[in-house]
Amino acid sequence: MGNSVSWLAIRPGWKVLSAEGSEIGKVDEVTGDDTTDIFDGLSIAVSALGQPRYATSDQIASIEQGTVRLSLDREQAEQLSQYLQPATSVEIEPDDRNGFADRVAADARKIKGEIVEPTQGHEHPFNIWTRIAHFFRRLRS
Repeated sequence: MGNSVSWLAIRPGWKVLSAEGSEIGKVDEVTGDDTTDIFDGLSIAVSALGQPRYATSDQIASIEQGTVRLSLDREQAEQLSQYLQPATSVEIEPDDRNGFADRVAADARKIKGEIVEPTQGHEHPFNIWTRIAHFFRRLRS
């Protein structure tokens, strides 16, 4: 056993182990609010481009440099639910009353929605492009 570290130290690519020590996958994302020190859980990549799984903070037994150990055995860890990306939204408000800002805001909403990132009012699985980006991010770590 190594020295315990804070959840704030966890990085993508760290090993995730079951309670008995078998490797489950790699850390994909850490969820929480670092400004208030609230740790929600981990998104775990169980395969290179597969959908990540989610372990809540109460399912984490220990955190050491480079390794996160779950309190779940391998069978329980394989039953973890799929991690879903949070809902997204865009809010653009006009800053003047002569209509120009309204037109710009409407155009910006249209561009943002059609080209950059569609808004989604519900949680959703990672798309293939996000999974590829996360795969390369884990390799870099």
